[in-house]
Amino acid sequence: MDGHRVASFHLVRERPGRAVAALARLGTDRLRLARGGPVFWRLLGTGRGSDTGVGVDPRRTALFALWDDDAALDTFLARSPIARRWRDADETYTVRLRRLGGHGTWRGVSVLAGMAGGADAGAGACGDAGAEPGPVAVLTRATVRLRHWPAFVGAGRRVSAEVAAAPGLLAVVGIGEAPVGRQATFSLWRSTADAHAFAYGRPDHLDAVRRTRAEGWYGEQLFARFQPYGSAGTWDGRDPLAG
Repeated sequence: MDGHRVASFHLVRERPGRAVAALARLGTDRLRLARGGPVFWRLLGTGRGSDTGVGVDPRRTALFALWDDDAALDTFLARSPIARRWRDADETYTVRLRRLGGHGTWRGVSVLAGMAGGADAGAGACGDAGAEPGPVAVLTRATVRLRHWPAFVGAGRRVSAEVAAAPGLLAVVGIGEAPVGRQATFSLWRSTADAHAFAYGRPDHLDAVRRTRAEGWYGEQLFARFQPYGSAGTWDGRDPLAG
């Protein structure tokens, strides 16, 4: 049965000259988040632009979080010193998410368990490619075994180019908990059909998926699809979900 939990993804670009402070807050904000609010959270560095390969944008950070309900998220956005500081950032984007489907864990946590469901919640990892009538968000995350890191980086460069050119892509960002070994992506798509077409129709991506399984690149993996149901702010100057 669906629960009441919802997820949110936040992308924050600090003003010029605040890159060092932004990176430092990836550490200090952990203390604030640990005191209460989200039931699960990860503060994340980001890559540059829409490049999902290995790289760092020192002015831009991200937060993925789970909340008991919308009211808990509303309270965070209204009262948290973290969210209040975001209002002074160069750019901030927030998107609310309901579960559609997926599998895997994030540092041992079943992120999707207990989440409120969207249009096809309860479907399998891929679900019905045409089930959702509107946009879909996709989160992929993996712990990459260090001996496979060079292969992962090489494949990631090719896959990044494929993602950027994929029909139906609204926005994408590479994210990570550490410079090496803990990598993820968050993307918004026009429809599940578009996301499905990329995942199963692009040769470099298919080859990377095949190799991860055959060679055992990952120690842990998460794939999750969400229904975006609310957004605020801008991502690279616009709201990808608007219109």
